[in-house]
Amino acid sequence: MKKNFKRAAAAAMMTVLSGSMLAACSGTSKDTTAATTMAETSSGGEATTVAEGSALAGVSISMLNTKGEIQVALEELAKVFEADTGIKLDVIAAGAGESPYTRITTMYNSNIAPTLALLDTTDVVALASEYALDLTGSDWIAETDGKAMELDGKVYSFPFCVEGRGIIYNKRAIENMLEREFDADSIKTLDDFRAICEELREAGMETPVVLSKEDWSLGAHQFGYIYDTYDGTTEGSAKLIEDLKSGAVDLAQYQPFNDFVDTLDVLMEYNVNRDDPLGALYDRDPIYLADGESAFWANGNWAWPNLVEAGAMEDEGYGFLPFFLGNDPSSVANSGMQASPSKQLMIDSVQATPEQIEAAKAFIDWMVYSENGQRGLVEDCALIPACSNNPFDPIDPLGQDIANKMKADRYYTSSYVAPGDHWSVVGAFVQKYVGGQSDRADLAANVNGYWTSQK
Repeated sequence: MKKNFKRAAAAAMMTVLSGSMLAACSGTSKDTTAATTMAETSSGGEATTVAEGSALAGVSISMLNTKGEIQVALEELAKVFEADTGIKLDVIAAGAGESPYTRITTMYNSNIAPTLALLDTTDVVALASEYALDLTGSDWIAETDGKAMELDGKVYSFPFCVEGRGIIYNKRAIENMLEREFDADSIKTLDDFRAICEELREAGMETPVVLSKEDWSLGAHQFGYIYDTYDGTTEGSAKLIEDLKSGAVDLAQYQPFNDFVDTLDVLMEYNVNRDDPLGALYDRDPIYLADGESAFWANGNWAWPNLVEAGAMEDEGYGFLPFFLGNDPSSVANSGMQASPSKQLMIDSVQATPEQIEAAKAFIDWMVYSENGQRGLVEDCALIPACSNNPFDPIDPLGQDIANKMKADRYYTSSYVAPGDHWSVVGAFVQKYVGGQSDRADLAANVNGYWTSQK
């Protein structure tokens, strides 16, 4: 993945901030000689940097990255961070398809824990009390507009970005095939979606849908709609999960589950990978969409770098449809799309030195308050920032579409919390269904059993 890193010709004016300001940002009392981090100046948004010769200059920290599509961008961002602050940041890539929870716990057990870890929300919930630094009181929390996740009244992680998921569409491919304008807002229900898939097939696009087979995609992202659309809130998804654990809800009788399987059936019917759905290659999937062989891909805005590598162009009109559940256009699922802080940055409190902890906090402050950090997060990493003070707009069409839907209040914020093995176990159940190795009743029974075993 090639990225264009646009940087200012000169660094912003360097300003030495007091150690007491650093302590205020972290919400903890630290040695005032620990130097300072990036922060807004009174002029508003100008970058300030760790002073040359400060206690943090020369400190080395590491970060586990579980978001593989931005590995190159993060490595470049780390170089800019070092140039601005003197702090060296080593970005460690998790293996493709590797569970973030498995990787981070293995690192802790081997006494090689990273200073920072970019994890799924679920993983932070599981690990925070034992390993995470308490970030309660940090100044940047005020910039998140309620997006900072609280556990027992404390904040243990930084919301690294907002991500959204649904059904990606290629507007140009649709219009070229149908020879008419495509209005995404006219597709309001599953029946509407099925109808346009059939229309595309009749026009010559035999397989207008891309359905990826990865367990994290099927088990975490797709099946997750059942939880997240309970009422569109994380609290609502938690209630549903508790009812599944207690057995109060039987998925076979739960209408949103059956709506989900109905949607899955439509995706499978028109799937470009339908002849061998479990043999599909994720690296190949975006090519179908970019080439116009297919028109829709059930995925999230994190897939834009994959689409670019596949040859997608911004002017082709990429955007999102909701992941439809049923035929009520006013339902949570059908009236908007899911968007929430999905990746969280956790600071280690167990194996990191005090200097490394301060340097890790400096990195977060740099991303929140410095122009280089703000720009790099949005323009180079192609992310939607969780902090409202970031003045940069998403540059890719998928990020822009999500941001526009959020501004129009056409989204829901639920980010369900499940055990660390949910995506692999439930993902395997969904894979069996997609592969024709089980039926709807089997899928419901298998997932029911997974949740009741969590009691």
